[in-house]
Amino acid sequence: MRFPLFSLLSALLLTGPATAREIVDMAGRKLEVPERIERVFGSAPPLNVLLHAVAPETQLGLSFPVPAEARPYFPERLQTLPVVGGIFGMGQQMNAETVLSLKPDIALAWKSPFIDQGRIESAFAKIGVPVVFIQLDTLADWPAALRYSGRLLGHEASANAQASYVEEALTRVSKFVAGIPEKRRPRVYYAEGPDGLATDCHSSFHTEAIELAGGYNVYRCQPKDHTGMERISLEQVLAFDPEIIVTHERNFAAIVSQDSRWQNVRAVRAGRIQLIPKWPHNWIDRPPSVMRVLGIQWLANVFYPKEFAFDRYRTTRDFYQRFLGVSPNDAQIDALFR
Repeated sequence: MRFPLFSLLSALLLTGPATAREIVDMAGRKLEVPERIERVFGSAPPLNVLLHAVAPETQLGLSFPVPAEARPYFPERLQTLPVVGGIFGMGQQMNAETVLSLKPDIALAWKSPFIDQGRIESAFAKIGVPVVFIQLDTLADWPAALRYSGRLLGHEASANAQASYVEEALTRVSKFVAGIPEKRRPRVYYAEGPDGLATDCHSSFHTEAIELAGGYNVYRCQPKDHTGMERISLEQVLAFDPEIIVTHERNFAAIVSQDSRWQNVRAVRAGRIQLIPKWPHNWIDRPPSVMRVLGIQWLANVFYPKEFAFDRYRTTRDFYQRFLGVSPNDAQIDALFR
C-alpha cells in the first residue's frame, strides 16, 4: 500500500528522536541530529563508499544495484540493501517517498564547489531529514572525511586508523613521485565511454589518481563541470601521443587493439591498455572515492614497475579488510585485474 508523502513525513516527525545534539558539518552549517545515529542515507555514490568503510551497519540503501561480479567484495548485509538512488552523481535519482519510508536519522550529502548546496538543503528540508555535508572530492579530503564521519557515527577509533592509512599511502606515493623527473613521466590517456573518446582534464578529481601516481595526463585543461567525460576526437588522441591508456570501459579495452582506427596510437601499438579494477567500487573514478588510495599504488607500479613495489595480494587484501569488511582470496583478487 502506498502512503502520501505528507503522511510519511508526519509519522517520521511523531517518532523523532527524544534527544538531539548540535553539530557543525563540513560545510560549516550548524544543525541538530539525533544523539545516537543508527540509520543513514548516503545521497551520492561516494557517500555510499564512505558509509561502507566507516559504518556499514547504518547504511540504508544504495545508489545503484550491486552487479553479480561485485557481490564477493560486499559484506552480505550490503548486498541485500534496496536501491534508492541519490540526489547527485551516477546511479538512480532519489525518490523522496522511498527515502522517507526507510526512516533515516540523517542524510549525508556531497560538499563540492560544483554542487548546488542550496538545492540539496531544500530537497531534504521538504522531507524533514537533517542533511550533513561531507567534503570528499579529492583523495586528500578523505582523511578528514573519515575522521569526521567516525566521530559522527560512533566509530572514531577505526575511522582514525583508516584515515592514517590513507595519509601514509599518500605520503609514500608522493615521496616516490617527487623523485621522478617530469620528462620521465609516462604520457597517459584516460579513456571513457564505450568508444574511448570521452575523458577528463588533468586537474579534475576524476583523474587525479593518474598524476598522483606519477603519470602525465595528456588532456590538459580545467574541468567545465562536476560530471566531466568531455568528448574529444580520435585525431586529438593521436596528437596527444599517449604511451599508456587507462580505462574502466571493459568492452573498449577488449576491442581497441583490433580496431584499425586506433592502430596509430602509440599505447595501442605497444599493447599498454590498463583496465582499472572496479569491484566493489572503482579504484580510480566513478565514483571517486577512498578506493583511489589503492588505485594510486597500483598505477605507480604500472607506470614504474621496476621502481615502485605493489604486492597485489597483500596490499589489496589488507585494504579490503580495513575499509570494506571482506577478505578476498587470491582468485578473487586476480579476478579484479582480468
